[in-house]
Amino acid sequence: MDLTTDYLGLRLRNPLLASASPLSSTVDGVRRLADAGVGAVVLYSLFEEQLRREAVHNEAMALQGSESYAESLSYFPATVEPSGNGGARRYLRLLERAVAAVDVPVIGSLNASTPGDWAHYARRMQDAGAAAIELNIYYLPGDAGVDGRAVEQRHLDVLAEVKSAAGIPVAVKLSPYFSATADMAHRLDAAGADGLVLFNRFLQPDIDPETLGTVRAVALSTPADTRLPLTWITLLHRRIQAFLAASTGVETAGDVAKYLLAGADVVQSASALLRHGPEYAAVLLAGLADWMDRKGFQRLDEVRGLLAAPGGEEPGSLAARERADYVWTMRKANSGIYEAY
Repeated sequence: MDLTTDYLGLRLRNPLLASASPLSSTVDGVRRLADAGVGAVVLYSLFEEQLRREAVHNEAMALQGSESYAESLSYFPATVEPSGNGGARRYLRLLERAVAAVDVPVIGSLNASTPGDWAHYARRMQDAGAAAIELNIYYLPGDAGVDGRAVEQRHLDVLAEVKSAAGIPVAVKLSPYFSATADMAHRLDAAGADGLVLFNRFLQPDIDPETLGTVRAVALSTPADTRLPLTWITLLHRRIQAFLAASTGVETAGDVAKYLLAGADVVQSASALLRHGPEYAAVLLAGLADWMDRKGFQRLDEVRGLLAAPGGEEPGSLAARERADYVWTMRKANSGIYEAY
């Protein structure tokens, strides 16, 4: 059974990636994920806010006392790590050690929302040994004064800055909430994104009616969350040059198979590995191999995109078919036929 695949120009032993999570925040965690068999590991994210705070700290340290001793500026290192965990230097040290500890590609992760001079850290990730960078653009445009075009341009600007700084592949992890998701995917593809990760999940705080407060917590994904990325992967497969990575909702080997049938090049998992431990990756891979054997598939190329939307259609035909599917489904539901999920 051949599970090897290509992603971002990297040859991987299988299509299962450990996505950015607390599991990849230590060298031991990265090693456990690799030992469980994943094809690559996405390191936990380095946040734009961390880099900006560090830059402010460095500037304050450099200016302290410089009025009296101008030559003192030369005594400060190029980067001074602020107190607390998660600084850039700590992240880069982790990246270097993780790369040395495992025999699978380690992908650095930058979590950003605005363009800025922090983007040069992409080069530092490259120098630390990252095989690629996953650019997680997390931006919730809640300000009514920001229009859709500005939101889209922000994504393109952030990508452009990171691409200009790094010489390694860059994948963009984006949200599904664009007025025209397919068009945005094409624009990112044209702007040089080597891959698209579908999708990011926005923080959705709950309300506690007893404490009269908000509850901010990360909820692990469930298989029901696969529906949205499945839809867009089937529509984008063979229509853009960038690689497609599926993210969200993977709990079983069947979920991995679904994403591959839709057209994903790789499938990322975090929630299932957090629930069951890093070793659960071996269970997912064994289940995928068993499924392929039962269905008579020998290679991933025989699976990938088998159920993707057909290519070569006339403009507007995809939208027409989606509308027809919607009408058919609603008629089915009105007849009392529902799917239990």
